[in-house]
Amino acid sequence: MNQNYCLNCNFDVDNKFCPSCGQKTDTHRIVMKHFVMHDLLHGVWHLEKGILFTLKETIIRPGQAALDYINGKRVRYYNVFYLALLVIGLNILLLHFKETQVKETVEVLKNNKSTFNDFISKYSKIILFCIVPIFSLNAKLIFKRLKLNIAEHFILGGITLLGLLISSSVLFVFSILDLNFDIIIFGISKMIIALFIFLFPGWSYFNATKNLYKTWGFSWRIFCFYLLTIVEFILLLAFITVIILKDVNAPLEIHI
Repeated sequence: MNQNYCLNCNFDVDNKFCPSCGQKTDTHRIVMKHFVMHDLLHGVWHLEKGILFTLKETIIRPGQAALDYINGKRVRYYNVFYLALLVIGLNILLLHFKETQVKETVEVLKNNKSTFNDFISKYSKIILFCIVPIFSLNAKLIFKRLKLNIAEHFILGGITLLGLLISSSVLFVFSILDLNFDIIIFGISKMIIALFIFLFPGWSYFNATKNLYKTWGFSWRIFCFYLLTIVEFILLLAFITVIILKDVNAPLEIHI
C-alpha cells in the first residue's frame, strides 16, 4: 500500500523510504504468503548473509573490513560486538561439549576445582572484552598513521577480537575431533590454528596499515604492540589473582 506519509512516524514522504525513520513507504498487508516469503525467509536470509559476510571479512581482511566500516560502508556488516557475543556463546557450548568427552578427567577436576577457574568461567565475557580496549589503546599509541580516534580503534579492536573468537571456535572443534579420533592430522591442525590465533592480531593490523608502513616500520611497531599487550595481560591476570587470593583468605563471618 503506497502512502504519501510514513505509517511509522507520519512524516511526509515522496520516495521509497521515509527520510525521517527509514521505513519503506511501500508496505503490505500481512497475509500468509507475504509472511512466509518476505518476513520469514527474507529476514532469515539477510541475517545469515550479514553474519556470513562479516565472518568472512573478519578472517580474510580484518583491518580493511574495519576501515570500510569506519568509513561508512556498513550496510553489509553485522554488528561486530553482537556477533562476538554469539561466538562467545558458541565457544562456551563447544567447551562444554569437549568437557563431556573427557568426563573421567572432569570428574576428578571437579573435586579440586580452583577458585581461579571459577572466576575465569564466571567473568569470561568481561575478561574477553578487556581485549578490545587493550588492543585499541596500544594501536592508537603505536599505529599513529591510521589517524583513527579511540572509538574507531575500538571497531578495529572488536574485529580483531572477533577473529580470535572465530579461530578459537575452530580450535575447539579440532580438539573435540582429536579426542574422538586418534588421527595425527587433527593434532597438527590444532597446532596450526593455535599459531594462527597468536599471529592474528598482527595480521589484522598489518591488513589495516599495509599501505602506511614499510616492512621494517611495521615490524618494529607490531613487536612493540605484542610486547605491550602481553605485559598488560600479565598485569591483568596478576590483578585477578590478587582479587581471588584476597577473597580466599578473607575471614569467615560467623553469625550468631
